Amino acid sequence: MIQHKDHFHGSDLEKIEQIYGIKKEEITSFSANVNPLGISPLLREELANHIDDITAYPDREYTSLRKCIAEYTDTDYENIIMGNGSTELISLFIQIERPQKALIIGPTYSEYEREIALGGGTCLYYPLKEEQDFAFDAQDFTSHLNESIDLVVICNPNNPTSGAILRRTMRKILDVCKQNDIFVMVDETYVEFADNYQEITSVPLTAYYNNIVILRGTSKFFACPGLRLGYAVTGNRDLMKEINTKKNPWTINSLAAISGEIMFRDSSYIARTRSLISRERSRIFDLVTADDRFKAYPPSANFMLVRLLDNTLSSGLLFDQMIRQKMMIRDCSTFPFLDNKYIRFCFMMPEMNDKLLSCLFKRNN
Repeated sequence: MIQHKDHFHGSDLEKIEQIYGIKKEEITSFSANVNPLGISPLLREELANHIDDITAYPDREYTSLRKCIAEYTDTDYENIIMGNGSTELISLFIQIERPQKALIIGPTYSEYEREIALGGGTCLYYPLKEEQDFAFDAQDFTSHLNESIDLVVICNPNNPTSGAILRRTMRKILDVCKQNDIFVMVDETYVEFADNYQEITSVPLTAYYNNIVILRGTSKFFACPGLRLGYAVTGNRDLMKEINTKKNPWTINSLAAISGEIMFRDSSYIARTRSLISRERSRIFDLVTADDRFKAYPPSANFMLVRLLDNTLSSGLLFDQMIRQKMMIRDCSTFPFLDNKYIRFCFMMPEMNDKLLSCLFKRNN
């Protein structure tokens, strides 16, 4: 069995191939949280027609792309900043803000802490409580905010818990942060998968608050992790000016910029994605909840966190057994506040979800 130190990210299929001897093309990754429909059909159909565009530099302002994203997110295009994936924007923002003390809602994505530490800052965690199903308690959270904190980091919906904070609650957080001169970074990587997207996204708040920046990407919802196309939304023009001054020009290549314009207007693909994920999320949550060997936490994103209640099960053991069936789940033991009794998996096409559930349910019978 693979030991804890051999932790795998959803993109580490080459490592899996090397260690297990299973061809990466044969593995279904329930760990990567990528749209199972694959890329936009409109993108597949149209992108080849733009191949000659690589003979010229892209518009360094990406005006056409930003206007397309602004229409998609219902904001002003001047509030949009482009980046080589949201990861680059996280790094740029941290470098500019240089927070000395940040408060991160956890368990969550590790890149936030890494970037803050690289900038010489200290990270504190506000732990979501398992006994509350990892639901967010705004009143308790805001009671921990004070002037010693420079930055609050929120993944919404959160990875790996899949819980979400509603916009009306986010407004309360921003009010308290404003009083204490705290900036708020909200990662909305998974918000487009949520049934109640319009109640969750904080993009409308950028018109009223200058202490918030929202990060988005195309890796998960649009199934384009290799494209490295990310963007941020903020109403803080001083921050935008500084980011644009410090970031490298042409961080988005011509084909990526064109791809964005195509995929953001594929309304049929967007609707089919949301419908598929909504159906499978509800179905799988109900099935897992009905089995007393597991505890599933209510998901808002395209993945679900599950606690293993069976004493004979561990996340490492289950990962090992699943990968031998050519299915890769996420062992969550490396997340802060979680241990080897937690796994996470995303929702794929129904037939693959059924295969995963069959392995999950029958392995102990």
